[in-house]
Amino acid sequence: MKKAAIILGLLSNMAFARQENAKDSLQRLIAVARQDTATVSLYYSYGALLEEKDGDSALYYYRKAQQLAQAIGYRRGEAAYAGNAITVLNNKGQFRKALDDSKKALEIYKQIGSPRDLAVANLNVGSEWQYLSDFNAAAAHYLESKKYAEQIADIKLQRLANNNLAAVFLSLAQFEKAKQYAQRALQYAQQLKDDMAVASSLYNLATAAVYLKQYDTALVLFHKIENIAGEQHDDISFLDAWLGKAGVYSGQNNSVPAAYYFDKVIALSRQKQVPEYEMYAYMGKADLYIQTRNFALAEKAIQQGLQLAIQLETKYERKDLLLKAATLNEHRGNYKVALAYQKQAQALNDSIIGEKNQTVISNNEARYEFEKNQAAIKSLQADKKLYQLTLRQHKSITLALGIGALLLLLLALLIYRNIKNKQKIQKQRIAELEREKKLTASEAILKGEEQERSRLAKDLHDGLGGMLSGIKHSLGTIKASVAMEAEQGKTFDYSIHMLDHSITEMRRVAHNMMPESLTKFGLDAALSDFCNQLSVSGVVAVSYLSMGLEKVPVEHSLAITVYRIVQELLNNAIKHASARKVMVQATREAGLLTLTVEDDGKGFDVDALKTAEGIGWKNIRSRLDYHNGKLHIQSAPSVGTSVFIEFIAR
Repeated sequence: MKKAAIILGLLSNMAFARQENAKDSLQRLIAVARQDTATVSLYYSYGALLEEKDGDSALYYYRKAQQLAQAIGYRRGEAAYAGNAITVLNNKGQFRKALDDSKKALEIYKQIGSPRDLAVANLNVGSEWQYLSDFNAAAAHYLESKKYAEQIADIKLQRLANNNLAAVFLSLAQFEKAKQYAQRALQYAQQLKDDMAVASSLYNLATAAVYLKQYDTALVLFHKIENIAGEQHDDISFLDAWLGKAGVYSGQNNSVPAAYYFDKVIALSRQKQVPEYEMYAYMGKADLYIQTRNFALAEKAIQQGLQLAIQLETKYERKDLLLKAATLNEHRGNYKVALAYQKQAQALNDSIIGEKNQTVISNNEARYEFEKNQAAIKSLQADKKLYQLTLRQHKSITLALGIGALLLLLLALLIYRNIKNKQKIQKQRIAELEREKKLTASEAILKGEEQERSRLAKDLHDGLGGMLSGIKHSLGTIKASVAMEAEQGKTFDYSIHMLDHSITEMRRVAHNMMPESLTKFGLDAALSDFCNQLSVSGVVAVSYLSMGLEKVPVEHSLAITVYRIVQELLNNAIKHASARKVMVQATREAGLLTLTVEDDGKGFDVDALKTAEGIGWKNIRSRLDYHNGKLHIQSAPSVGTSVFIEFIAR
């Protein structure tokens, strides 16, 4: 949004900026620049380079650009000030100043701007009203922006307007409306193929689903955000997804996975130093433990949350935690303590209401001052018109020369881009051919491997199993017909016992090589059976969750691949990670099959997998390549290991 007012003057310096450092280049250009529109663009460009590290210096150059634009009557350059400066002003908490500047820019664009300028300007004004908690004013400007964006069919601006409207309607508790706008924003984000934009729209959609108690839908959406976070290596999206999942499970009264995800949020937020997420996790855990009547843990979570709320100076969350403490003590029968917490919460709420009233009064003052300033500006504009007419004649000649140079530069860029595109297409074709060759080899290996597993399983079960059973029957017959001494009888019984154990072990090996439940009952039953067997054995506690697998059968070769991968990952969790608990989650929805395996083990260096020589990881990689699967692994000593896998399932 900030850079929506594109500065065309910068294009003439693109070739120069490629060869030298952009900042040094702009400094040299500014030193010899004349007082014209190109210099306005240079000031804005130089300020943008300074913005991330030095906001005050960036504002200085933005103001110089604005002052020069006003002096030479360059109204578009004057309006561009707001689009550049509001990010710095917002970071400083100067929301009212940012609102005034955004409104001035909007008024200028109403006179000289294009529909795109008006769409961006309305987005900027709406954002500032949203910062100031005037959601009705924000929604009005977002709707105006949406109208202009639809006129010019600008997908990026339509996504922004719809997504911002979704956030506003969530704040206004109009959840169905929020859901509708979030769905539209998601469609545009998917057209743009922008994963972070998709995650932002999915978050609004999932939040609306939670408020509407559509928990299964919300869980699937948060899982998608989690996958995007893995692909983009974005920790904040991980925290959003996990906190959302914990909330869904808590709403479903499913306390085990809810506590599991709250703990993951706390661990990662501490690791990445994001205390507000840790605070929200404690708030969720407090509700969960009150709901399950685990009052000691609820008290601990409330106190930890209160410490963070005080540290972060977040009055709304502190008030909510005080109310939770009051509710907890009512359940415990500590009515005096509950009343004390209730009074603290009420006092804090009164303070918040007082601040809100001050904000409303200040907003009204800001509107009045803006309207007064606009009246003065209109009076000055009449005096400037005569001066501007004279300037336009001189500017027309300069503009014609500039456009000619710009067209030559654009032509050169198009030729260069065309050559690069041809080279890129050739490289892609070579890569595709190599990939097809590898897939063919992988297919042959995997099919041969499964055929050999199946043959060995059948030979073990029908051949060796039958022979061992026959031997056991013969030994039983011999024992019944031959008189033996007591010591000989014990030896004979022990031999039969060891034969029974050998038959059982042989059947277990045969079952693992080609599980009967996978062939007869499908992937969901096979995974559930395998996880239950491990849990019963006492080696590790495995929790298995599935959604959608029982509705549509999974194609056999893909089912085998998923089953083998789960086998290998659980084996790694037991053998290498020394895990005590493992969660396996499989989801089938909208043509996608997703698999999540998470353990609480000791973790490992994920980068080491690039040079790993183990057969297990090589098998997993070859199966993923064959089925075009996507893999993301996150591992840390304090968190454990999380593996996310996604397949296209037809």
